[in-house]
Amino acid sequence: MTRASKPAPVVEPGPVDVSMAATLVGLIAFGVVMVYSASAVYASNTYGNGYHFLLRQGVFAGAALVVLVVFTHVNIDLLRRSTYPVLLLAVLLMLAVALGFGRSAGGATRWLAVGPVNVQPAELAKLAMIMWLAHSLAKKAHRVRTFSIGFLPHVLVAGLLMLLCLAQPDFGSAVMIALLTFVVLFAAGAKAGYLLGGLLFAIPVGYAAIASSPYRMRRILAFLEPFEHRQGAGYQITESLMSFGSGGWTGVGLGDGRQKLLFLPEAHTDFISAIIGEELGFIGVLLLAGAFVWLVLRGLRAAWRVPDEYAAYLAAGMTLFIGLQAFTNLAVAMGLLPTKGLALPFVSYGGSSLLVNAAAAGIVLNVSRFGVSSPKTENATKKRTPAPVGLRAAKGGAR
Repeated sequence: MTRASKPAPVVEPGPVDVSMAATLVGLIAFGVVMVYSASAVYASNTYGNGYHFLLRQGVFAGAALVVLVVFTHVNIDLLRRSTYPVLLLAVLLMLAVALGFGRSAGGATRWLAVGPVNVQPAELAKLAMIMWLAHSLAKKAHRVRTFSIGFLPHVLVAGLLMLLCLAQPDFGSAVMIALLTFVVLFAAGAKAGYLLGGLLFAIPVGYAAIASSPYRMRRILAFLEPFEHRQGAGYQITESLMSFGSGGWTGVGLGDGRQKLLFLPEAHTDFISAIIGEELGFIGVLLLAGAFVWLVLRGLRAAWRVPDEYAAYLAAGMTLFIGLQAFTNLAVAMGLLPTKGLALPFVSYGGSSLLVNAAAAGIVLNVSRFGVSSPKTENATKKRTPAPVGLRAAKGGAR
């Protein structure tokens, strides 16, 4: 009998990971404060109301907390059964945007207007991709090292979503989907040769996508020599670097930053970490990075300890989804990566990103409730037939 045909052991849910939950709530609250600090002047000049973004972010934060609680307690099997409907919905919404039904801003069409709220389907697509990868890889556990079953279908689905992202255009989301697919396949135990081959194939494709787009090439040049392009494509990154530089060790004080005075574009969204660096200094940024490192460590711990293979891949994927976003955002703001439009999870302004990340974090908290933490749970885990590949293989057959 294959692993996919065996029911998962019944494990009584325990308490959530309290330290992880507290960190998440703290980040969401911190985000509301920093959005107000970074946006008050811009909001006052643009909308005549300095509280414009604060009020909206406050509503988003409240909704995010509700989403966090709901996904922390939703039945894992319900998530498993929802995989294909969620994936189909994401593809349809991405198609709608690609066909021109979305809202345009900054030369890209990435949003769908749902009443007063703008929804970014690419965020849902990332969540849907992780859900499908976890479901598919758990179902094909004994064939994950094959090309036709364990590798190719997952790459093709990821490729479809990436093409829809590039049609918007949204190169950053396409790269994020590729990274998530790679790391989840690696965690599941996909054959290293196939992963290496996929990487070698992706390099020239990525180069072609960059070389064929003048604005992407300008961003690469600005990344390599930002101060030589300070009045053009390098303006944003140079202002961001000045923010970090002026903050020093302890910062100039919350609310006292100068770069948000219409010098740094997107100060309350993609480059909010630069404002944090200016106002709270290196220590503030270090604490912020430490919070995300803690989330990643606790999330991977939850994935490591849970008995069910599907839940393990789901928690690992959602954890890396949050961690990769945070790392990329901080690296871009510090000039370590080319400029890309990725929000800082739980902190940047924006409803779609905040709600999707809250759902992802809620799923990880949910999985943490089923970790091996008691003799009863450990006995249930030992009764399960270990898979020969993936996360469990790295631990010698026991989670």
